[in-house]
Amino acid sequence: MSHDYKAVQWTPFKKRFDLWMLAGIILYLIGFIVVGEVTQPPGESIHPVQAVMRATGTLAFLLLTFILCIGPLARMTDRFKPFLYNRRHLGVTTFLIGLIHAALVMMWYHGFSETNPFVSLFISNPRYESLSGFPFEVLGFGALLIMFLMAATSHDFWNANLGPGVWKALHMGVYVAYALLIAHVALGAIQFEKSPAYVGLLVAGATSVFALHVGTGMMTLRGRDRPETDGWLKVANVTDMEDARAKIVRPAKGEAIAIFRDGDKVSAVSNVCRHQGGPLGEGRIVDGCITCPWHGFQYRMEDGQSPPPFTEKIATYATRIIDGVVYVNPEPNVPGTPQTPSQIGATS
Repeated sequence: MSHDYKAVQWTPFKKRFDLWMLAGIILYLIGFIVVGEVTQPPGESIHPVQAVMRATGTLAFLLLTFILCIGPLARMTDRFKPFLYNRRHLGVTTFLIGLIHAALVMMWYHGFSETNPFVSLFISNPRYESLSGFPFEVLGFGALLIMFLMAATSHDFWNANLGPGVWKALHMGVYVAYALLIAHVALGAIQFEKSPAYVGLLVAGATSVFALHVGTGMMTLRGRDRPETDGWLKVANVTDMEDARAKIVRPAKGEAIAIFRDGDKVSAVSNVCRHQGGPLGEGRIVDGCITCPWHGFQYRMEDGQSPPPFTEKIATYATRIIDGVVYVNPEPNVPGTPQTPSQIGATS
């Protein structure tokens, strides 16, 4: 969490994560090229440039697929939280690998004529009315352009100056990029490759992203169906609330609410972080402060304010405990309003 703009700080954890990520990328590229060469039919060969082109293309698709799966998976299990913390690193890396793939394509297929390679990309195949002959490279170019915009605006400077709403809307373009990438592969590699592996890769990737998002979406909808008592929403039994963690309640109207237990105290705040809209309820309490799982922004439980010198504020909510059951009032207080926590074991 920072109140000014600084160069990215690599903690020991992030350094280890990036080293493992780099090692995995290198191993994948080498393995793909070696396996591709070994499995070539007798009498056939593949140029090294084409081999690297295919390796980087498939790797970019797999990484983007994994990035889109991180959010739903992190909601299902804490095992994926480390990837959630480092999703920005993965996104920028995916763009760079896609850029290498695009550069090789431009050089190999459009770099040996007098026509500008970018002009050649758009005019070499004008068969937009044909499904089998569609200029799929243009779709890949569109996906790469969106990924570039996301990578270029990944720094907190852009989030602060564009505003969280605009910034998040821009980065939701990743789903458009993924749809373009699926079409790029379906109308490109699958049309020319004999191996069914590309079809399997495409179907498995798209199906995984769709299924995980639909599954977590249904979980969210079920979370809205909560019984009320005099307008208060039932959260959970006190014994079911994990210390330093939260239960998330989604009212029929308004934003989600995160109800945290800290020892014998229970408090409720908005589930939406003021930084980039991160899900606070998926974070935990660190040093007495609710800590966002995305980028570590913190808020005090008792008033929803960030500790000095930070100035971010989120809404607080009234809670109560009746017969060992925690309830929350779905009407939010003004952001930064002090709200006395409920005491476990005290008379309601």
